Amino acid sequence: MKQWVVKLLQQLDISFADSDSINVDSAPTRSMPVISEEKATLLYIMDVYNKHLFDMEKHSVRKVREKLDAMAKGLVDPDSKNVEKCLSEIRLFFSSYRVDESTYIQNTFDDFKRIVWDLADQLSEDIREDSAKDEQLSSHLQDLKEAVEANSLETLRKKSRQFINLYVEHQHAKNETRKKRLTSVKKNLDTVKKQLLEANSSLNLDHLTGAHNRKSFDETVKKYVHLNNMNPMQVSLIIMDIDFFKKINDTYGHDIGDFVLKECVRILKSVFHKDAEMVARIGGEEFVVILPNHAIEHALVRAEEVQKRIRSEVFVHGESTVRFTVSMGIAQLLDIENASDWVKRADTALYKSKNSGRNQYTVASTSQKPARVA
Repeated sequence: MKQWVVKLLQQLDISFADSDSINVDSAPTRSMPVISEEKATLLYIMDVYNKHLFDMEKHSVRKVREKLDAMAKGLVDPDSKNVEKCLSEIRLFFSSYRVDESTYIQNTFDDFKRIVWDLADQLSEDIREDSAKDEQLSSHLQDLKEAVEANSLETLRKKSRQFINLYVEHQHAKNETRKKRLTSVKKNLDTVKKQLLEANSSLNLDHLTGAHNRKSFDETVKKYVHLNNMNPMQVSLIIMDIDFFKKINDTYGHDIGDFVLKECVRILKSVFHKDAEMVARIGGEEFVVILPNHAIEHALVRAEEVQKRIRSEVFVHGESTVRFTVSMGIAQLLDIENASDWVKRADTALYKSKNSGRNQYTVASTSQKPARVA
């Protein structure tokens, strides 16, 4: 079986009897199945979809993720009847979910368009009102010109008084209208700006933990690679995975699992709190930290600090008490290295940490092989 398929099965929330998942206290797990590349591709698509979900009115992320996990398990079931049933569920799920997803995005876009349209409509109405008043003033100005040509002192005096009074009144009203319009426009622009910021935040943040999401991480990684190509710099990233997270979910339930994810991010943000430092959630229980101006030795110090914090804390949620650890892979960006290779080196180091006993970090070497474990 191809290596990427094996790695995908290890990443999914499915228990198999491999050296990393055997638990003497639990029931025996099944052996690693042999699956076709077509089925593995479908699992890969579901896994990618799983990592980029967002909350909708009819579909909470947690419930959709549970549904996708259940279908992934069914897809690797050795019973062909169960697989056939699972494939039917997958077709029904995606056909329904995609419609709701598209509707949600369209409704959100329509709401934003309505705000912008209201702003444009108000400005158009104000302009039309100003034009009407200007036409009225222009008419009185024409009357004044005709009075000048009529050679009648009484008519000139009367028309002059009317024009001056109207002009003063018009200018005063115009100034007041301008003030009100500026206040109204500012209010509307603030609303639009808020909507844009919220939309941008929603696109770049993980809904559950408040960490940056995979999209935001990918964009940031590419940015640093681009900057490094123009002017070499020291920037490192730490990829980490919560150890035995599935066991936490199975033992305590998904509510506690979500609590652990949020607490993990809380600690990461308390340690990596500088403006330029990024904490992102890129998978179910997988996180990454980008550290600008950090050579590998400096990144190790920060990694040790956060591991020490996590090891020492006891996490209490309701009547449940949980402790957990994390495994890490650490890589400094190399000269003329692309984003994919940089992340891959750190990811390879992470799996070395997991396969070597977890609760530790591994430094990625420059030759795609992990250098050491600590």
